[in-house]
Amino acid sequence: MELLEDIGARMDAGATLEEATRAGLDHFQATIGKFIPGFGHRFHPHDPRGRRLLGLVDTAAQDGVVPGRFASIGRAIERDLDRRSGRHLTMNVDGSGAVVLCELGFAPTLGRGLMALSRSVGILAHAWEQQQQGGRNKGPIPPDFLYTYTGPPARDLEPQASG
Repeated sequence: MELLEDIGARMDAGATLEEATRAGLDHFQATIGKFIPGFGHRFHPHDPRGRRLLGLVDTAAQDGVVPGRFASIGRAIERDLDRRSGRHLTMNVDGSGAVVLCELGFAPTLGRGLMALSRSVGILAHAWEQQQQGGRNKGPIPPDFLYTYTGPPARDLEPQASG
């Protein structure tokens, strides 16, 4: 959200979308790091959730509900990252979530908390859906990341005296 806002501020100061995006990304990578959160995904080369959210923002912009400015900025970041890396780094659900929050006028300092709330609701819905299907409740983890417990064996613990 901070990157989106920074690029928007550069545009307000007179830069074109492309100039502002290039300068904003340069500044971000020089001060924060090379990795741009919200772009790319280790399991989804084209994160379908991000595309769906952007589509909803586009519809809301066409209906005059939101300006659509941050969706344009997000897509410009995606294009510039493609140019820089030579491969496509799609905007993922976190990036499109940041676009949605910026379009709605939320301050970047609220972003992490709002994303945590929405993720919590999503996890709850996922668990409920899997319980209704009768299968085990499993998270979205690839098989090569499965673990084996190697800690102390199970043991009986004596109750603590309350005091």
